[in-house]
Amino acid sequence: MRTKTWAPYALIAPTLLLMAVFLVYPIGSVLHYSLQDYNVTQPWKNGFAGFENFRVMLFEDPLFWQSLQFSAKWVVVEVGFQLVLGLALALIVNETFIGRGLARALVFSPWAVSGVLTTGIWILLYNPSTGIFQQLAQWGVGDAGTSVLGNPDTVFPATVVTELWRGVPFFAIMLLADLQTIPKDLYEAASVDGANRWRRFLSVTLPHLRDAIVLSTLLRAVWEFNNVDLIYTLTGGGPANQTTTLPLYVARKAVDSHDFGYGSALTVAGFVILLFCSILYLRLSKFGSRT
Repeated sequence: MRTKTWAPYALIAPTLLLMAVFLVYPIGSVLHYSLQDYNVTQPWKNGFAGFENFRVMLFEDPLFWQSLQFSAKWVVVEVGFQLVLGLALALIVNETFIGRGLARALVFSPWAVSGVLTTGIWILLYNPSTGIFQQLAQWGVGDAGTSVLGNPDTVFPATVVTELWRGVPFFAIMLLADLQTIPKDLYEAASVDGANRWRRFLSVTLPHLRDAIVLSTLLRAVWEFNNVDLIYTLTGGGPANQTTTLPLYVARKAVDSHDFGYGSALTVAGFVILLFCSILYLRLSKFGSRT
């Protein structure tokens, strides 16, 4: 009886140990350092600080609020456009036509490209001397030498387009997988009842895709909120911090300035915001419920 009682715990013990090492310990370390003055360049000031880092963050650091505002804008715009475009592509490649396999491969291929490599591709495209805008200027469209990444008016849409190229395939993959599980009998019954293509989409396709849409938007929102590699290598957060997200600000404080205490406090703030928004989103969307 004792063996049967302890056997399940022994089997899950390796997983629990790995979770403790790679999940619980890092979170605990960040919480610990967020309450410390810990800057490796100023060791004489290190020590327990209580909630001083959070006080400075909330009341004396305008860049925190600016980066948080841009992060929210970035997530809403990116996830919204990626969902709409990804759903459109999923519906297209779900149809039967000649060359569908090649079309699917082309649609999904950007998802396999890393953020840094994606940045390299689009930096070449945005290059004011040799990129696409220089070519358009030669055709009489726009001005030569246009630097979209250095202009405060164009840097945001240029960055959005770059991330769309990489992020849209994620939604296309997720939604296509769910589209293929919809019974064709439902479409046939809807057609018999006189429903046109648009009505079948609203009454059959979208309700079936609800959970897939909720899950994919939540995952993508978390990933976009934590996006560092693409924005860092594309704009560096500029010009004038206009494309600085909260995680990028954390990287500047903790990695570049070596202020790990304040960087940890910023990380805790981002963690709390993501946790609250994720729980709220799942509750409002009634994820997993068929009612």
